[in-house]
Amino acid sequence: MVANSLEIGKNLNLGGIETNYHDQGSGDPVLLIHGSGPGVTAWANWRTVLPRLAQTHRAIAPDMAGFGYTRAPDDFPPKPEFWVAQVLRLLDALELEQVSVIGNSFGGAIALHLAHRHPERVQRLLLMGSAGISFPISAGLEKVWGYQPSPEAMRELLNIFAHDHSIITDDLVEMRYRASIRDNVQVRFARLFPPPRQQGVDMLALSDADLASIAAPVALVHGRDDQVIPFVVSETLSRRLPAATLYPIDECGHWVQIEKSERFLGIATRFLESEAALSV
Repeated sequence: MVANSLEIGKNLNLGGIETNYHDQGSGDPVLLIHGSGPGVTAWANWRTVLPRLAQTHRAIAPDMAGFGYTRAPDDFPPKPEFWVAQVLRLLDALELEQVSVIGNSFGGAIALHLAHRHPERVQRLLLMGSAGISFPISAGLEKVWGYQPSPEAMRELLNIFAHDHSIITDDLVEMRYRASIRDNVQVRFARLFPPPRQQGVDMLALSDADLASIAAPVALVHGRDDQVIPFVVSETLSRRLPAATLYPIDECGHWVQIEKSERFLGIATRFLESEAALSV
């Protein structure tokens, strides 16, 4: 199946992980880590954000191991420490000593693990609908990780992601469905978060002590109507992280960057240019 050329960026071999990544703009570097939906790529997750962010920053967005057009060994352990190691190798290869990180959902949890394990590499964190603590798996997340490819199943997932269903067009459903059946995407996806999928939530979680150790400023952006990662997760993170500010987004689901792109970009721009989370 022919790849979407926009989803293919640059490539680096990072310790045996052939990593597809996008690198746009100049200025202070920002690393963007995508979520864990079926067929997701960095471009699919960040396509509305990258061009705008690249106007003021150097925006770097990799396909994480197990996702998109990145090629990793079939037997790699899908654990936070493995994905953190991939990120560190990318930063080292690009000669970036420190970055700000924007993490979406699964990507937010990886960003938190990075900041906990290697605080010297992280300037600030902006997390969207982030995982990172243990919570009873939602029905929405169970459906995301348990996805079995069909156009109908993909439409159901997209309706779970978005509060405003008017943005779920037939073309979007077809595009995301086709992405989920490309090559061996579904085989790779199915092994990342196998049943019982509560273990996946717990695997991504940090302890209270781990979270308390993260001194970097954190902005927590979360749609109040999120059916995938409940809003209460960010409320809890805001209490457990020492320097966190919570930005609730009304009438918004899990796709903050798509449903409320201007609101998100406004928060992101002000936060990334500050030394601490700002009130907006």
